[in-house]
Amino acid sequence: MTEIKSFKVENVAFGDGRLSFILGPCVVESKEHALYMAQEINDICRAVGVDFVYKSSYDKANRSSIESFRGKGMEYGLDILAHVKAEIGVPVITDVHEAGQVERVAEVVDMLQIPAFLCRQTDLLVAAARTGKAVNVKKGQFLAPWDTQNIVEKMRQAGSEKILLTERGASFGYNNLVVDLRSFPIMRSFGVPVVFDVTHSLQLPGGLGKATGGQSQYIEDFARAGVACGVDAVFMEVHDNPAKAPSDGPNQLPLDRLESLLKKLKAIHELVGREE
Repeated sequence: MTEIKSFKVENVAFGDGRLSFILGPCVVESKEHALYMAQEINDICRAVGVDFVYKSSYDKANRSSIESFRGKGMEYGLDILAHVKAEIGVPVITDVHEAGQVERVAEVVDMLQIPAFLCRQTDLLVAAARTGKAVNVKKGQFLAPWDTQNIVEKMRQAGSEKILLTERGASFGYNNLVVDLRSFPIMRSFGVPVVFDVTHSLQLPGGLGKATGGQSQYIEDFARAGVACGVDAVFMEVHDNPAKAPSDGPNQLPLDRLESLLKKLKAIHELVGREE
């Protein structure tokens, strides 16, 4: 069995046998909303007995249309994420899109995330790796799982030992994605913890013409399958009112479904662990 390079981000462990979570709304909407969501998610995770990193993006640079909501800017978003860290007391993660953003973002967040469309951008990967922060790299929809070994090698050569690889579905015809469960053991064979991005795997990219569609009704099914398959962490975008969310609403998990799902995933993880 491949030895996984485990690490911690604050109190959240990745790759040491525990199941961790990355949770939060797709995009930073306002300070009030971010603090509300972080507190609600934190309370639920504490009640269930799991750890999480709060996720929200200050910019969604790869939207379907020029008319799509991207966010209110880097400094606006980073200021709010800093408040989430200070007031709620949870670690945070956000996307970076350009190498020039990395240093500033790393001053605020605990983890950096490389969007799927940018997972082969060497300068961006190297800049993120050199910060010393944990980096979560989303596997591009255009990549086979074995191709992610090159991503890991780029980052290790740049000095990073805190690497996550995330499965978020592969292109399958037009406006659709498919998840190959072989991805999880294949990517883990490179010695890094693996994350299953459940909600983005249920996107219908460009499915609404000028916006992304989604099939949130299958979130629970996908999440259970991924945990049973042995992932180290589960990524889910969560919103208190997905129908009103300015970005990725159709594939976000409604907040009122989170607690029940986390309990089930924790139980599945414990069962799988006992059988090993």
